[in-house]
Amino acid sequence: MHGARVVLIGGTSNVGKSTVAQGVADRLGFECLSTDGLARHPGRPWRTPDREVPAHVAEHYASLTVDKLVTSVLDHYQRLWPRVEQLIAAHAEGGVGRSGLVLEGSALWPVSVAELTVPHTAAVWLVANDDLLRARIHTAGLYEASTDQERHLTDKFLARSERYQALMLDALAGLDLDRVDVGAGLPVAELVDTVLATVEAQVKVGRSPAGSPKDR
Repeated sequence: MHGARVVLIGGTSNVGKSTVAQGVADRLGFECLSTDGLARHPGRPWRTPDREVPAHVAEHYASLTVDKLVTSVLDHYQRLWPRVEQLIAAHAEGGVGRSGLVLEGSALWPVSVAELTVPHTAAVWLVANDDLLRARIHTAGLYEASTDQERHLTDKFLARSERYQALMLDALAGLDLDRVDVGAGLPVAELVDTVLATVEAQVKVGRSPAGSPKDR
């Protein structure tokens, strides 16, 4: 898409959206933001050196089934969408002092993005196989050093992430939207190149011409 002022990068948790989005923003000289900064759903349920898991986050993952976890997060994204759409429109219109934007986040649900009529906007979704998602989430959550209770919360988060991606892939296929497979161990620069090439080829938000590969 020539002249894109907004690049949207969607995908499930831990697929690499933040890293790739920052790389794309650096190449284009755009601002880089995450939809998580607008309103965060209960976050990742594992400790970090500077953060304990809040009680409400632990309760959320411990008490809900995977189906209800997915419903909860999708409902959250639906409520958040009007704010996301306003942000996209503001940057797509340009204006004095307003840079282009790379916006990443799981809140960029394919069905919502496909309905955008905002000009100068492109969209790509990152995907990964379940083994890679599991490895990344286990590493991030220090799974091997976790207690049984902590592992249970991480397992629920992983299951939600996998289910979200499965639903996302169905939506992408049904809407004929572009996706990029992050592979295993691909250099970030190579992924950035692929995202930019996909964006350049698009003729509508998230859509390359008929006959173009949709899984790059």
